[in-house]
Amino acid sequence: MLEAHDITLGYRPGVSVLRGVSLQLAAGEWLGLSGASGSGKSTLGRALAGHHTLRSGSLQLDGAPLPRHGLHPVQWLPQVPELAVNPRWRIGRILAEAWTPDAALRQRFGIGDDWLERYPHELSGGELQRVAVLRSLAPGVRYLIADEISSMLDAITQAELWQTLAEVAEQRDLGVLVIGHDRALLKRLCQRRLWLENGQLCAEA
Repeated sequence: MLEAHDITLGYRPGVSVLRGVSLQLAAGEWLGLSGASGSGKSTLGRALAGHHTLRSGSLQLDGAPLPRHGLHPVQWLPQVPELAVNPRWRIGRILAEAWTPDAALRQRFGIGDDWLERYPHELSGGELQRVAVLRSLAPGVRYLIADEISSMLDAITQAELWQTLAEVAEQRDLGVLVIGHDRALLKRLCQRRLWLENGQLCAEA
């Protein structure tokens, strides 16, 4: 179980983006998170993956603090995949930095062998997003924070990406937090949905 307990954080002194936020995400569960632009959705996602220092509250995995070193068991996937990769590295090295997925899994994500010698700028946004998702699935990862990962993709690529990710998540019992504005998509993918407003969470019907 991934848990946030009464967390508060902000970027400027005296201004809090998140205020007393608590949530639970179980292994194998898909949880949707929506809210207006600027409500703090991405901030919460990055915080769960250890990218922010909390002002107060705590994050726990199975009742223990999240690790500070080594592979983080919670991986944040941004909307813009360029933010997740080194532009000077070839795709093969980008993947190998986290782990070495076998050819069968690469093929499931539509990543051809020839991609491994390319640089990020030589792939389309949809292609690079597949690489970023695959990279996040290293052994030891237990939760994914999918932050608007399909909002810039065409409908076919979007459907293919979610289908493949759902299959792998089910096989590995991964918990997935899906952040997005497309509430119809969240309803299709997720068992529960939350709404973030003014830095606080509430359940969404």
